[in-house]
Amino acid sequence: MKQPRYFAGIDIASASFMVSIATKPEHVLLGPCSFDNTPEGFKALVDWFEQNHLSSQQLVICMEATGVYGELLCYFLHQHQYTLAVESPLKVKRAFKIDHHKTDAVDSIQLAEYAFRFLDELSIWAPRAERVEKITSLISSRELLVREKTQTMNNLHALRRKVIKSAVAVQSLEKVIQVIEEEIKALEKQMEYLVEQDPEINARVDLLKSTPGVGLLLAANLLVLTNGFTSQRSYRETASYLKIAPLQYESGTSVYRNPQSPHYGPSVMRKLLSLAAQSVVTHKADFKKYYLRKQAEGKPKRLILNNVENKLLKIIWAIIRDEKPYIPNYQSVHPKYWKTA
Repeated sequence: MKQPRYFAGIDIASASFMVSIATKPEHVLLGPCSFDNTPEGFKALVDWFEQNHLSSQQLVICMEATGVYGELLCYFLHQHQYTLAVESPLKVKRAFKIDHHKTDAVDSIQLAEYAFRFLDELSIWAPRAERVEKITSLISSRELLVREKTQTMNNLHALRRKVIKSAVAVQSLEKVIQVIEEEIKALEKQMEYLVEQDPEINARVDLLKSTPGVGLLLAANLLVLTNGFTSQRSYRETASYLKIAPLQYESGTSVYRNPQSPHYGPSVMRKLLSLAAQSVVTHKADFKKYYLRKQAEGKPKRLILNNVENKLLKIIWAIIRDEKPYIPNYQSVHPKYWKTA
């Protein structure tokens, strides 16, 4: 990225957003200035940029990921060819000391400073393909229904164990569960339909489904994670992003604990990978053999499953890279043993 002259920080709220322009830390050029979070407010923002001679080639805009509150503005700015970075709120928060006022104006100034300090690390935003965006919505809606189903089933279980209960209440919850299950199936059917409508995506999903433990849901989540299999993120970067890569914890000679992966991260992908790992160590001979061997060595169950998750992810990335299906019992050969011509 070419070094910009100006850095804009945008703090998004439901009804409005605050904008500040800086040239470097503690050098605020313009703002903070408030705009309505509407199409008219977006146009007023661009007019404000132009009035102050801030061209899209000289300006980098930084905002926090706030979901639907900032989505329309992102599309608008991208359409007008502005360079836009959307950063994790936690990442931005950790970049500053918490010893000042917390207001929208202060946050917008901090975002402008953040863009200056971390220019080479900014996550430049670009819209995902329409089909990928639709699949993302289906996945989110399905996950919401799955949670609703679990909650309703727990309530039904508790109701059935009561000494005095209402048959009408039991029937009502049973009907709710049935409706939710039908809606989940409908979402999955639509997800499968969208995948099949794109020959390239469908071919790659079929390749992924050849991997043990990988079904439509995990393949669809991988499709979203890689933005239609176009992401340049490596296997190691993806494992780190999903928080399944063990992290070291040591200092000097007195502080040490065994490396372990964090217990947080993208919940849906982590859940599906965990289920896939549990499936293969139960039903696939080579994975089961590995699991039993590590268990005999005294390794914790969670550690073994985490290793299997990493192995599955590595296999998946190799399949995406090589565009070849999974080969059972495949053994790689070190390059030094290859026969030279």
